[in-house]
Amino acid sequence: MIASAPAAGSRPIIHHETEVNGIRYHYQEAGSGPLVILLHGVPDLGHSWRNQLPALAAAGYRAVAPDLRGCGGSEVLPRVEDYSLLRHVEDVAGLIHALGAREAVVVGHDWGANLTWAMAQLRPDLVRAIVAISIPYYPEPRDPAEVHRFSSGRFDFVSYFQKVGAAEAEMATDPKRFFRRLFFGFSGDAPAGTVDRLFLEKPAGAKLLDGFPDPHPSELPPWLTEQDVELYASAYTKTGLGGVLGFYRNIEADYHALRSASQQTPTQPVLFMGGAVEAAVRFGTLAPMKASLLNLRQVMVLPGCGHWVQQERAAEANAAIFQFLDGELHGQPAAAPSRKGR
Repeated sequence: MIASAPAAGSRPIIHHETEVNGIRYHYQEAGSGPLVILLHGVPDLGHSWRNQLPALAAAGYRAVAPDLRGCGGSEVLPRVEDYSLLRHVEDVAGLIHALGAREAVVVGHDWGANLTWAMAQLRPDLVRAIVAISIPYYPEPRDPAEVHRFSSGRFDFVSYFQKVGAAEAEMATDPKRFFRRLFFGFSGDAPAGTVDRLFLEKPAGAKLLDGFPDPHPSELPPWLTEQDVELYASAYTKTGLGGVLGFYRNIEADYHALRSASQQTPTQPVLFMGGAVEAAVRFGTLAPMKASLLNLRQVMVLPGCGHWVQQERAAEANAAIFQFLDGELHGQPAAAPSRKGR
């Protein structure tokens, strides 16, 4: 295990490797207390929780952020079907057991949020409470045909990510520029109207990065340093994008496998957070989640925030998570009212 140098006054982050479901699994850990598992999305790593790990540790929690299979320090597997959402559920369940815990609060962003919802349905015994970031709960699994229909006649991010080799080739041209543009372009710091142009105006034959801003390293916002960009570029140059894009490449298979699980509506306490400049919030709807989850405690939509909520607005995200955890795990009443999104 390797300890990262902590900031002054913060708790150290320890890097570990373990085996879950027969594969090597890398995770970062800080603190002790009730277990909080932090699940990243696409194309991210456990590094996306760099602002939450020491803060949760200081607040009295055991915070653990894995690199999901195929990502970062975790094992890369050869087949597309190795990255089914169901395999990821088994990994997270195995990790909770490997950590010696009976249950955990599960926090997920982007596809990590989809994984969190699936955990709550398939392994409810292991999920104590839920924090979902960016991707809301849908009572019925989203039909892949409906997902594609949103972009009919325009560029379709889902279809593009399903093309084996397409995004990989764009990354290979200049990995640091690839991640710099992707992270900045989906953030609330991108020029006004960027997300609308990318999702509503981009032509069907475009490449992934077409239309994304191209910031100079000196123009990056404070939450995204060039060192962060270099870490992502280095990690995914080693592993490739096939693992993390496996979420998209298993959508059709997972849809059929998860339909029966949709009968199990999550009953755990839930906090949802999203950015107002986030495609899933801006072009989607939170209404089905609000109507179906009886223990939805708070819906928080941050004005001016994009896709990378816990990175863009770390202080606000941490405060909301602490308030939620204090209320659910320690019985302390919430002090602030919900900020409801649409």
